[in-house]
Amino acid sequence: MEIMDRIDLANIIYHKINDNKIGLSKQFEDSKQSIGYFFIDDLLPEEITLELYRFFPKKDQMVLKKSIREDKYVAVQMNLYNPILEEIIYAFQDKKIVDLIGEICLIEAPIPDEYLYAGGLSMMGNKQFLNPHLDNSHDKERERWRVLNLLFYVTPNWEEQFGGNLELWPNGLTENQITIHSKFNRLAVMVTHNKSLHSVSPVIFDGFRCCISNYYFSKKPVFETDKFHVTSFRGRPENKFTDSILQLDTFLRMNLRKIFRKGIKENPHVYKKK
Repeated sequence: MEIMDRIDLANIIYHKINDNKIGLSKQFEDSKQSIGYFFIDDLLPEEITLELYRFFPKKDQMVLKKSIREDKYVAVQMNLYNPILEEIIYAFQDKKIVDLIGEICLIEAPIPDEYLYAGGLSMMGNKQFLNPHLDNSHDKERERWRVLNLLFYVTPNWEEQFGGNLELWPNGLTENQITIHSKFNRLAVMVTHNKSLHSVSPVIFDGFRCCISNYYFSKKPVFETDKFHVTSFRGRPENKFTDSILQLDTFLRMNLRKIFRKGIKENPHVYKKK
């Protein structure tokens, strides 16, 4: 199969989303008062998404991020992998797609991130997880607000009962979460702000859930009440002790950022282009 470039991929994605714009806008409208989101299935022709999965890097080609906060594999240095993976990531940054998703999600002038700060590729296998958290409110220079999170799932035949699903906690950890199945060829889009608590459920299957992700930023926050925050983790409702530790961890890191505005060291999770 000939590798498609980002322009061809962007055209396919744009037409798929635009053809379903009314329904997607309704999804978002119904959820915007808490954590606004929408998802769309069969985003690309199946054979293209299968190719993305086939060329996804193996775990020994990725970086393992393992702590009390999270356990997952990530990759962002896209020139190390098959070119189709870089092409699909930047297809989502095509201006017509960025503007269309911004229009659906009522975000004024969203801005894609060519350096893929905290974006790129991620993969989770058996017993891996991502605890409930708020994404870092800003970009790596702390100049723009993070406003949209795009997650494109590419693992064939991934069942909801396998875990590894996106979870939204619109009413905090005291009420049940909304689960969005990380289904093959599904794009999920969610707004990020000071209350967009979300997580990825633990994987309970001997396989890997693969995801291609992008963030969009803006010169303005989603809500006027939004304030700067570091990535802020919580424990799952059943893990009270972990929750206490993670809240203390966030408190300490927030206070450190009052002294060091951009942190003590540069976040390595960026695409270092030559």
